[in-house]
Amino acid sequence: MPLDFTAIDFETANSSNASACAVGLVRVRGGVVVDQTGWLIRPPSGHDRFFDLNVRIHGIREEDVAAAPSWTAQLGPLSEFIGSDVLVAHNAGFDMAVIKRACEATGDECPPYRYACSLQVARKVYQLESYRLPFVAAEAGFADFPHHNATADALACAHVMIDAARRLAADDIGSLAEYAGVKVSQIAVAEAPAVSFAVA
Repeated sequence: MPLDFTAIDFETANSSNASACAVGLVRVRGGVVVDQTGWLIRPPSGHDRFFDLNVRIHGIREEDVAAAPSWTAQLGPLSEFIGSDVLVAHNAGFDMAVIKRACEATGDECPPYRYACSLQVARKVYQLESYRLPFVAAEAGFADFPHHNATADALACAHVMIDAARRLAADDIGSLAEYAGVKVSQIAVAEAPAVSFAVA
């Protein structure tokens, strides 16, 4: 099996996981980056306030997303790019929570994506003082990128996984996770409750 996956990164407008305001996506095939994209997102209603702290981090403001697609509108292109890939993100629990919580906020069906965490992999593969993405990416040979630009962060994450796979002689995401001693997890999607009808 080849080393195929999609790296993903979200930026949020505030402390709510549902407040996605940008996404970056990078497709890897056979251990090589073959495509990348990213776009702004208008956060779901009720989660659309932009905190100063977040703006200082990523530079995205409310006016920047005024004409951007809503979470619901962008979910189709997101899913189309990802396809059946395993997702990879740095601190993947955060990015998967963004998908789940944004879908909950909008009533959209949450895709049950499988995912792996490059932060967990990095802690097993590298010996570093810090495992923040810029430090890990530099160790993987990918330095000097605009951190907190969603597409750049996804690209850095992809390079970390490609380098880790090379160091561990792993041919695919499954074997990389196994050799590194981490799990390939899945977004837990709540099932719709069973409906019972009383008989008069």
